[in-house]
Amino acid sequence: MKILITGGAGFIGSQIADAFVKAKHSVIVLDNLSSGKTENLNPGAQFIQGDIRDKNLIETLFAEHKFDIINHHAAQMDIRKSVDDPIFDAETNIIGSINLLEASVKHTVKRFIFASTGGAIYGEQEYYPADENHPTRPESPYGVAKRSIELYLNYYWKVHGLQHTVFRYANVYGPRQDPHGEAGVVSIFINALLEDHTCTIFGNGGQTRDYLYVGDVVRAHLITIEKNVGSETFNVSTGIETSVNDLFAMLATILSDSKAKAIYAHARKGELERSVCSYAKIEKLFGWKPEVSFHEGLKKTAEYFQSLHTA
Repeated sequence: MKILITGGAGFIGSQIADAFVKAKHSVIVLDNLSSGKTENLNPGAQFIQGDIRDKNLIETLFAEHKFDIINHHAAQMDIRKSVDDPIFDAETNIIGSINLLEASVKHTVKRFIFASTGGAIYGEQEYYPADENHPTRPESPYGVAKRSIELYLNYYWKVHGLQHTVFRYANVYGPRQDPHGEAGVVSIFINALLEDHTCTIFGNGGQTRDYLYVGDVVRAHLITIEKNVGSETFNVSTGIETSVNDLFAMLATILSDSKAKAIYAHARKGELERSVCSYAKIEKLFGWKPEVSFHEGLKKTAEYFQSLHTA
């Protein structure tokens, strides 16, 4: 199949591209390199530097390549930046996505796979873990945008017949995650520990997240293009809560040579206290479940960043 991966030079998208190339699909990566990196690009994929907001570029790409599948990961992904600049967030995450959807309908794409979010869409949960029927109450422009595209996908399916798969990710971590941004506490902590820098924990550290290894995310995408269950939304998660305090303690044990310590700062406004999602639906329909334990995933991620520091 011919597959377009937007954001395919990024942390998650590039590893999905690796898997699709390995599976002998024809892969084209579109990325503006605002956060993606050229060193993440798979040599077996064709790379096009460009922005999903460029409507003319999108039309040219779709007309030329006649894609079977769109795998949409390109996004403004910083929640705090979305709060500071909701217009930029909407231009990228909503308008850019609609450009892709319009082109998908015009050029008869078979399936549109969308990387959405769990915690940012559900907001403060009514029950734990949240399933896909949990009320959606996003508390940031980023979450609002992701939920908006889910609704647009439903429209394009009902009105134009565009099949779609929505993956609501838990907190994904692993190799290639950017340790210098605001998002990605695992990579941020690992980098700080390796450099003997202080790790800042906001609030009391009791806030919990559902941490999912990137390799398990990649498996979900491979399964999706092999099976057809119509247009569905799935949590991709572990169903396990881990506090920030416990995360730091686990990493400090794995990187026991580090002299770095944790300090506490004021809690950040709008940060969720608890976030954990159920993967029962995707397990029932696809047989998918997380296979990499948190400790094993943290160890793999730490080894990756250690290799960068010693290179």
